[in-house]
Amino acid sequence: APESCPCCGSLKLVKLGEDVTETLEVIPRQWKVIQTVREKFTCRDCERISQPPAPFHATPRGWAGPNLLATILFEKFGQHQPLNRQAERYAREGVPLSLSTLADQIGACVGVLAPMFERIQAHVFSAGRIHGDDTNVPVLAKGKTDTARIWTYVRNDRPFGGAPPPAAVFYYSRDRAGAHPERHLASYSGILQADADEG
Repeated sequence: APESCPCCGSLKLVKLGEDVTETLEVIPRQWKVIQTVREKFTCRDCERISQPPAPFHATPRGWAGPNLLATILFEKFGQHQPLNRQAERYAREGVPLSLSTLADQIGACVGVLAPMFERIQAHVFSAGRIHGDDTNVPVLAKGKTDTARIWTYVRNDRPFGGAPPPAAVFYYSRDRAGAHPERHLASYSGILQADADEG
């Protein structure tokens, strides 16, 4: 704020109010390699070698940090961004990651997250009543777009006074064959609510 009046030079200024101007700006994504140096030491008395443990990685023997893995997963499954397009964008940003490398990271994350999926699946199918439906999902194929399916099963008895938390489990298939829900529901023994679609 000014210390004197820009018109007459007086020091008797009193704040009257303020105007705020907002500007939306973007800060480009930053990439960095984090190096953890683990020094090895040998003891002159016992002749043993010691070294601090390696830093934790979300995937076994992994090199990708958790934020990068979350980005790859979210862009693929949340934004429906194919891995080849992700690889192209990363290369433009100066980080060449091959399609096979990204696919390996997806596979490693699926393995790491499998126990969580199994817990959610067990919770959903332990309900006395579940809701089921399927929906179309476009899938890139060579030279065209195919239509695949996401099968959804939901547990939510809160509107009816139920105490267990709601949850949903999703399955993917390349077609709408009845064998898929038969496999999903093979061990379920409750009420399945679905729409009246003949499929």
